[in-house]
Amino acid sequence: MFSGLLFIFIPLIVGYLISVKNTLILDKINQFCSHTVLFILFLMGLSIAGMDNLGGNIKQILTITACFFVSMSVFNLIALPLIDAKLPLAVEAKQNKLPLLQMASESLKLVVVVALGVIIGLVIPGYWAWVHTASEWTLFMLLFLIGIQLRNSGLTLREIIINKHGLIIASAIVITSWLGGIVSALLLDLPITQGLAMASGFGWYSLTGILITDNYGPLYGSASLIVELLRELVALIFIPMLIKTRPCTAIGYAGATAMDFTLPVIQQTGGIRCVPVAIVSGFILSLLVPIMILTFSGLGI
Repeated sequence: MFSGLLFIFIPLIVGYLISVKNTLILDKINQFCSHTVLFILFLMGLSIAGMDNLGGNIKQILTITACFFVSMSVFNLIALPLIDAKLPLAVEAKQNKLPLLQMASESLKLVVVVALGVIIGLVIPGYWAWVHTASEWTLFMLLFLIGIQLRNSGLTLREIIINKHGLIIASAIVITSWLGGIVSALLLDLPITQGLAMASGFGWYSLTGILITDNYGPLYGSASLIVELLRELVALIFIPMLIKTRPCTAIGYAGATAMDFTLPVIQQTGGIRCVPVAIVSGFILSLLVPIMILTFSGLGI
């Protein structure tokens, strides 16, 4: 258990200790991370192709996906409007048109990469035992780069602590997602720790799918990927509708993506006052994703 956790935490911590001031280097790191994620998701597709009784497993994947997505969304959407009621956040009225379909297509690109891996794995059957080892070492490198990205996100500890909205929203998402994970685990007859691990993606679909696959296999990894992807796609649709009346709900439901992918939508529709809240909540959730998934996976009970 502890050796596995150290394998993951060490590169993340070492990366977080590295401060990079050169924006060109940071851009290169961001691009390399994107390519690395695509490669790992392709390997995930090969793993899925190697599953026994793949046709039967597809129904199970969809069942797991529906259970986790619905249960977590229900708990999230019960708590977040209460924050809007008790701690209102002022927003600016803006009418900018956003390329939502284009942004959604970027998310779906990751699913296409996984599907490509599945197709190749089925068309060219072979000995895919090396895929697991390759995924682990590629993930090791990716977490090191993610650590660098988090360190150089521009947020100081003071900025995180004093942003009350961001802290409360992130806390609400964590707790309510875990409640949904526990309910899903009970309904699906899974270990509670596995339910908590799968509920700790908080919208970061690529890393969640990778980590869950590494710890629980491609069946659960695929379900986790789809669950978090659905969260982002739903957020893209509902942020413009909700942010003027329930900004905390809109920002919170976006989860970890509030600091990057859905941030332009939040800024354009909610105004600049929403940006610090979105970045802080997204940063906290992003930092917690690998830590909590691997902690719960390591418990193994």
